[in-house]
Parts: sequence; structure tokens; C-alpha cells
Amino acid sequence: MKKIAPLLILILSGSFNAQVAIGKTALESASSSVEFGNENRGLVLPWVESASGILNVVNGTLIFDTSDMKVKVYQNNLWKDLSVDATGTADTSLQNNLPDNTNSKVSIGTPSSVSGILVLEDSNKAMVLPKVASPYLNIISPAAGMMVYDTQKKQIAVFNGNVWSFWGE
Repeated sequence: MKKIAPLLILILSGSFNAQVAIGKTALESASSSVEFGNENRGLVLPWVESASGILNVVNGTLIFDTSDMKVKVYQNNLWKDLSVDATGTADTSLQNNLPDNTNSKVSIGTPSSVSGILVLEDSNKAMVLPKVASPYLNIISPAAGMMVYDTQKKQIAVFNGNVWSFWGE
């Protein structure tokens, strides 16, 4: 029995799907890897000194590039600007002089060799952004690189340190 119990636990644990709810107690969708609560808060993307310095980038990677103060997505093997605004400014003093830990990684789903801080590795689940009504009014001190879903405009909102940009249909 001592040998069967650990084996049974190992077999059963392999059949669960990794899903995470942050700031809430239950997921809205079985198709979500990560969902966020509905407080007036957003997801702050990783800050990098330059998109060109990231190695082994995969399509779908999201960053805040401090060299030009833009939120970017890696799409079709190219970096695409999601900020739209050319005049963005941001105070990067919070992370200046802080060393990066290249071994830091949180993987949700089946772990792979893809690099990143938070890697959602499910092939059949998605991340649901934090939902905020009118983030430009309700998020008092947004951080550069913040991203939310605006429930009023029904669009993705990104903050580049200076202005909000909105993406939708």
C-alpha cells in the first residue's frame, strides 16, 4: 500500500489542467489559463531595455520596451507597436540598477524550453486580461506597460507611461 499511494497520487495529479485565478476565487471560463479579478488594476508587462536584446522570442510575446517607451507584441516574427503614441515617457527608476534573474520563470501548462517570466503553455487555453471599466479614469496611477480590457469600450487598453492606447475591431 505504501508504494501504491504515491503512484496513484502521481497518476491523478498528471490529469489536472493548470489554471490560475488571480484576485478572484473562481474562473469564468474553462478555456482560461489565467484570469484576473475585476478591481481597478492591470497587468504590468515585463520591462526590457530593448526588444532586439531578447533571445529566442516566440510569437505572442508581450513586453514594455523602455528604449522607446512602447508596449510591443511579437507577431509574425516581427515586433509590432501596440502603443501608437510616439511621445511616450515613463519613469524607469523603479527597475534601473536591478539585476535580471535569467532563470526566473513561471510556467502554467505543460512546461517547455520557451523563455519568459510568465509562460502560458497551454495550446487550448488563453489568458483573460484584467477587466476595468474606463481604465483611463479608474486606474489612478497606471504603470508603464500596463494592459487591461476596457469593459466600456470593449477594447484592449495599453499604457505606455504617458497615454492610453486602445485596440479593438
